[in-house]
This record gives sequence, structure tokens and C-alpha cells, in this order.
Amino acid sequence: MSVCVNKMIVGPVRTNCYIVYQEGSDKAVIIDPGDDAFEIEYRMNTLKVKPVAILLTHGHFDHIGAVNTLKEHFGIEVYAFRDEKEILTTDKNLGRMVGERITVEADKYLTDGFVTEIAGMHFKVIHTPGHTIGSCCYLMEEEKILFSGDTLFYHSHGRTDFPTGSQSAIIRSIVDKLLVLDDDIIVYPGHEEDTTIGSEKMIYDCY
Repeated sequence: MSVCVNKMIVGPVRTNCYIVYQEGSDKAVIIDPGDDAFEIEYRMNTLKVKPVAILLTHGHFDHIGAVNTLKEHFGIEVYAFRDEKEILTTDKNLGRMVGERITVEADKYLTDGFVTEIAGMHFKVIHTPGHTIGSCCYLMEEEKILFSGDTLFYHSHGRTDFPTGSQSAIIRSIVDKLLVLDDDIIVYPGHEEDTTIGSEKMIYDCY
């Protein structure tokens, strides 16, 4: 079955939230539900799918704002990279920037290279520190799809001036871990428009 990726733009900083499901299936995975829990639920009702898990690329407030509401309502588990726990559970997730204190506790903390199967779909975890220490991407190898969070954007990358961020680390993550992937992989980032690995290789040629 082919995989469908439905994008929503949520929250005050226009975060990309993705609803991922197999065509013909009623089970879905939500990636980075940053806000607007009820709108996400409405979209899923429109698509006639129900979530079975939430995958987080990192722990900043604009990627986790709707997690607790959706987790409680649907009784589903939350996945994140193991090094991101401090960001998810403390003010380092920057929630106070918008006057809120948001904390999330993941049910499963993942490791680099781990492949998890959810709703019949396989997601490979790629640890990509730089935006935060525990930032990660999720690769669907067979479908040639990468969810890059705030590591890799269209012709750009995420900020590195927040707690645990590192400019040198994000460049290493992009060059050594993402740009070695196939050129035709579609990249679904945490903000703005989609891109491909091949397109981004031209930008990082100098590294």
C-alpha cells in the first residue's frame, strides 16, 4: 500500500504537522502536533483515520503543543529521541516565549538507527543533533520519505542559538547523515515547503 502524507500548518510559528497513513488504512501516525489539537482531530476525521502514535522530531514548544491533549484523548504513545528528554520536560523547550509552560513525557525514547514499525509503516530514527541535542529525523526508506523536523529546511536549516543547539553539529548532521541519502528522497521539514535530498546537496556542496 502507498503511504499518504497529509500536512497541516499549526500554531503561532506555522509549524508543519504531518498525518501519515497507508492508503486504505484507518490507522495513522502524527508527526509533530505543535498546536491546534482539535483541528488535527477534525482533519483526521475528514481523512477517516485514527492516530495510533505520535512521533516527535524534537521538543520545542511549537512541535509539542497538542501532544498531551491528543495523547489523553486517543490513549496513544509518544515517541522521541532519548537525548531530548531534558528539552521535552523543562523550560528549555521555549514554551515561556509564548507565555506557556508546556512539558511532555515520551512513552518511548528511541536510539539512533532504530527502526520502529507503527500501523504497518516503518520509521528509521536518524539522530541529527544541532537544532537541539536530541533532534532526530524519521526516514521511511522504502517510500523515500524523510521527516526532518527543524534540522533541514528548504535550502536552509534550523536555528542553533537555543539551549543545546550547535551550528557545527547541525552541519555535521546534515552533511554526514542526511545528504548521504538518495537524491530522490522527499524531505518534509518542520517549517515551510518540502524539498528533496538532491536539491539540498547543491546548497551544501561547500562542506
